[in-house]
Amino acid sequence: MHAALVEWLGLLAGCLTTLSFLPQVWLVWRKKSAGDISLGMYLLMCSGVALWLSYGLLIHSRPVVLANGLTLLLSMAVLLMKLVFDARRQPQADRPGG
Repeated sequence: MHAALVEWLGLLAGCLTTLSFLPQVWLVWRKKSAGDISLGMYLLMCSGVALWLSYGLLIHSRPVVLANGLTLLLSMAVLLMKLVFDARRQPQADRPGG
């Protein structure tokens, strides 16, 4: 297969998997709630995507770097909102020092 076609295939795959995070980011932001989001899943996801990004940098693969760089930003956004919104929902008595 031609190298340019392989690169475009990788870019298309990366765009689709990265764009799949946008509805989740938008929903969590709009509702200001991430109660149904699994903290463990997003911790694992962010870790895995960071490793894929590192891999892409090491092998100099533009599709892997671009897709995983953007996916890491979006998944970290959901993870951060999860932590912030869950902390706000926690009753004052349950908080440390509360």
